[in-house]
Amino acid sequence: MRADDMLIPKEYEPKEIEQKWYEWWLKRGLFHAEVDETKKPFSMVIPPPNVTGSLHMGHALNNTLQDIVCRYKRMKGFNVLWIPGTDHAGIATQNVVERELAKEGIQRKDITRDAFLKKVWEWKHEYGGRIISQLKRLGASCDWTRERFTMDEGLSRAVRCVFVRLYKEGLIYKGKYIINWCPRCHTALSDLEVEHVLTKGKLYYVAYPIEGEEGSVVVATTRPETILGDVAIAVNPDDQENTGLVGKKVRVPMTDRIVPIIEDQMVDPSFGTGLVKITPAHDPNDFLVSERHELKLIQVIDADGRMNENAGPYKGMDRFEAREAITRDIKAAGLLVKIEDHEHAIGHCYRCNTVLEPFLSEQWFVRTEPLAKRAIEVVKEGQIRWVPEQWTNTYYQWMENIRDWCISRQLWWGHRIPAWTCDECGHVTVSEEDPIYCEKCGSKEIKQDEDVLDTWFSSALWPFSTMGWPDDTPELRYFYPTSLLVTGFDIIFFWVARMIMMGLKFMGDVPFRDVYIHALVRDEKGQKMSKSKGNVIDPLDVINEYGADSLRFTLSSLTVQGRDIILSAQKIESCRHFMNKIWNAARFALMNLEGFEGSGRIAHKSDLRLHDKWILMRANQVTKEVTDFLEGYFFGEASRLLYDFVWGELCDWYIEMAKPALKEEEGSDRKVASQEILYYVFRKVLLLLHPFIPFVTEELWHIFGFSSNSIEEESWPSVEEMFDETTTALLAKEMYIVQETIRSARNLRAEANVAPQVVVPHLAFDPTDETAAKVIAENEDMIKLMSKVGQISFVSRRPGGSLVSVLPWGNVYLIVGDIIDIPSEIERLKKEKEELALEEQRSLSKLSNESFLQKAPKEVVEKEKERLKKARERIERIDENITSLKES
Repeated sequence: MRADDMLIPKEYEPKEIEQKWYEWWLKRGLFHAEVDETKKPFSMVIPPPNVTGSLHMGHALNNTLQDIVCRYKRMKGFNVLWIPGTDHAGIATQNVVERELAKEGIQRKDITRDAFLKKVWEWKHEYGGRIISQLKRLGASCDWTRERFTMDEGLSRAVRCVFVRLYKEGLIYKGKYIINWCPRCHTALSDLEVEHVLTKGKLYYVAYPIEGEEGSVVVATTRPETILGDVAIAVNPDDQENTGLVGKKVRVPMTDRIVPIIEDQMVDPSFGTGLVKITPAHDPNDFLVSERHELKLIQVIDADGRMNENAGPYKGMDRFEAREAITRDIKAAGLLVKIEDHEHAIGHCYRCNTVLEPFLSEQWFVRTEPLAKRAIEVVKEGQIRWVPEQWTNTYYQWMENIRDWCISRQLWWGHRIPAWTCDECGHVTVSEEDPIYCEKCGSKEIKQDEDVLDTWFSSALWPFSTMGWPDDTPELRYFYPTSLLVTGFDIIFFWVARMIMMGLKFMGDVPFRDVYIHALVRDEKGQKMSKSKGNVIDPLDVINEYGADSLRFTLSSLTVQGRDIILSAQKIESCRHFMNKIWNAARFALMNLEGFEGSGRIAHKSDLRLHDKWILMRANQVTKEVTDFLEGYFFGEASRLLYDFVWGELCDWYIEMAKPALKEEEGSDRKVASQEILYYVFRKVLLLLHPFIPFVTEELWHIFGFSSNSIEEESWPSVEEMFDETTTALLAKEMYIVQETIRSARNLRAEANVAPQVVVPHLAFDPTDETAAKVIAENEDMIKLMSKVGQISFVSRRPGGSLVSVLPWGNVYLIVGDIIDIPSEIERLKKEKEELALEEQRSLSKLSNESFLQKAPKEVVEKEKERLKKARERIERIDENITSLKES
């Protein structure tokens, strides 16, 4: 090898490097996978981001973790398929295009459905690939030749096929039900798409006159406008105070309607007065009560959130305007008992933030209970592993209480429901191909359902539809089930559970073997990132400023299973420094490998010293630990281990200790031995780091000349057992003795305020352990080098003018009497002792307080005891140091 400053620039500049290597990877087809029966498959599908979206920090985390796994598995010899794609995002995309049309003065209702869909497809082709290009900036190693879209031809065919089969088996039906309705978006939303916002509202207590006798019953409601749709009053059968009212009738305020008082377990006796008004057309629980008691359905609010013809004089009013008007009229009629402040959760549209309306509507549903039964069993049988395991309980809780899934949406953009109603006989024809006539009566007067399917319906098929289902493709036979799904906890119900149900139903197998659930990325204060709070960190801004590798390593190193990520600019900056550390260490290594023809083998074993053997041992231990961490999806633990090894052990210890040998101060054989180790360890380190920071490792891989291939085409480093267990344990112990002796000397220098460039003439060691004395003697030159001391001697008592550090195997004395201002140092030590004495007294006061000992958590008490112990030990050392300095 040759040292050449032009070979590796002095500064690490990620932008040019990242663009260069990503294009090179694509040209080489490194991310493309074909069926190969000679290899073991590993497959993943990307959680498809919305086609309207741009990269946010959640995407960055999710795709970084997936990419780490993919690159690791490729290096482990797996045939890796990572399928990318985007979701058509029905509501979001339609809203975006409607806003674009509004800029031109066009409303959706002003144009035909076909004309609107043409505009959407035009928008998609122009802007829909934005997030894909951003994922490439992050370094995502997806097989872009297999990119899918939930409304492309193949996936649309799969959606139709699933709908038809479920319908013919009676698992899809159409019926009236209370759904979550957005008056702004004019569509149904599933329960999971509702954003529940804690809101300060009012609780209105209204009197309902009892028919045929004096008096009234009082009912509490948060929505007086729905009183106009009341069809009963209900009490809980166990409510002894109110059950005597059952069978009586009351008059509904502001109407002429007489309604019964009934009993039903649904009623919560502790809410309000214990009596509940039943408005089945505007409340999901009331709707179920009406089915049990065969009550009439009266709808008083329309699809626009306005009062309809059943609202009498309030017809045409906005629902909130009507609330105020009805409240005034009830009060004028003497029926308003009181109004109380009441904080409660109100459902909002997750797209436009409009307050939702429980709305009685005819919709399409999937019967989920039959599908959920097997989906629960496969998890209990261990066919799917959840990481962290705690999420299985969340999954079971929802699946065991699952409700039918409303799959129709009142939109134009999406998979239109493949159902045609006959104008002649009313029969519904459901077909994979567009029918020409009614399958029952033969009439050609048939009309397709106007609604489209819930976006999550097509997403539920993603693991197998992306591989060519319903055709029996080679990809399905080889790559399905997928190996791993990486996703956020917030879509376990939206997506993960539904993929499991659909995979079992249509493929007869689970859709994935492992599910890794990552947490949220929060700001440095632990708050959820949002534009309104102004605390959003844009991953593209981070990539532009610090590089993709810095962002990736920050996110991976902060990842702990089951714990949210607390992100800050300082943490990203720290990882940028790590990239620089690797870069500068590589520059040093390359400059010292001039003329070295590396083989990757350690040939000069007889010329190895303690620190040489130690770094070889640690490199292989770290290889094993990182491998184990990645197999268990412990991304943070693997990242932090590599950080500590590279920065601390390799750079701060080994490279510094190797400098004399590399300068030939220890002879030519020692130089070659050190070069072999540098070459060996750097090769292993770059391989280990590659899944986490692919760009900088690819650049350095080629600069070192390890291979002309991509680093990703190399095998994952193996663990080489260079030393037996006894030798390994001895190396660890001996190196620890050397390191702790050096640390002690450095700490003593810092205590004495000795400048870094000053060489302290003398370091003395009083050993209590023969092994330690032998190790220190053998590595005296390293200790002198790393501690910046002139000489080391062994003593049997404390020298005058020295500062002491007590180690398990003896005392280390730094003799500073001749190089510091002793009176000033003694004065400084006395002041420090005074402060420690105060700290000691505070700890004693707490620990003598019985209330503190009984009420404080155990760990707090133990921490206080440890603080007291350390204060006393430090005071003892200060006294010894003062005595020694006075003797000099």
